[in-house]
Amino acid sequence: MSLPRTLAAAGAVLALGMLAGCSDDEPTTEPTPSAPTSDVATESDAATPSTGTPGGEASAVPAYYVGTTPQGDRLYREFIQVTGADRLVATAAAVTSGDPVDPDYRTLWPKGRFASVARSADAIEVELADDSWLSAGSLAPPEARLAVQQLVYSLQGAAGERLPVRVTHDGKPATTLLGEPVGDGLAAAPELDVLALVNVTEPAEGTAVGDTFTATGRASSFEATVPWEVQDSSGTVVLDGFATAEGWVERLYPWSSEVDVSELPAGTYTFVARTDDPSGGEGGGPTEDTKRITIK
Repeated sequence: MSLPRTLAAAGAVLALGMLAGCSDDEPTTEPTPSAPTSDVATESDAATPSTGTPGGEASAVPAYYVGTTPQGDRLYREFIQVTGADRLVATAAAVTSGDPVDPDYRTLWPKGRFASVARSADAIEVELADDSWLSAGSLAPPEARLAVQQLVYSLQGAAGERLPVRVTHDGKPATTLLGEPVGDGLAAAPELDVLALVNVTEPAEGTAVGDTFTATGRASSFEATVPWEVQDSSGTVVLDGFATAEGWVERLYPWSSEVDVSELPAGTYTFVARTDDPSGGEGGGPTEDTKRITIK
């Protein structure tokens, strides 16, 4: 599920319907596009500036999408790469365009665009293009709430700080977004309420790997155990193991594991990470995230 992709420059973002110019503990700086593992302040989803580098160097930006879990729909994180485009604008465009790389992910956002997305001194300011997103439209209340969180988590990840998301319409504060009260600014809900309990960062969807690779991600799993496996094209498990996350209470914690696939023939496989399930499926079964990979 999640191959980083390039949103090329502000012009491309405008083509998606966004107007440029315009964590909990989030992050500080993303050291490299392939390194992100957590949304906490000790690690980073965002570059120091909120704009892509004008010289064309890509920066990694998190976007959150919806996937199905035993707890119902939850948010999974996928990294995109932005070149020359404002990070907040590009992230909002990724969320509302509903075009994740991972085929198991989707967006809940209706078709449309924001008039502007920008960072002020103490908030992320979002201006609505019209009044269509003030109400939930065809979204059921739980869907609307999760869609709002999808935007909040994504923009805060791009900003690198848990700033409130303020919504305006016609230059004035909006009272609702998708029917959800805005108040003085939208805040991120607790991770365990809205995020999938396991998420794979690396390998990304569609990655080609060599004899060994490091799998990384985040999870809140029983006793911090994160089982993983490699399945062949028929779904047969050909390799398995587990990682130990840095914790498992209160939020999602980073995990990593070295995976040696040197004994497997070249071809297409699926890497699966899941939560540990001591109940034997009584609670609906484990949450999992899958990524298609190619062994060279």
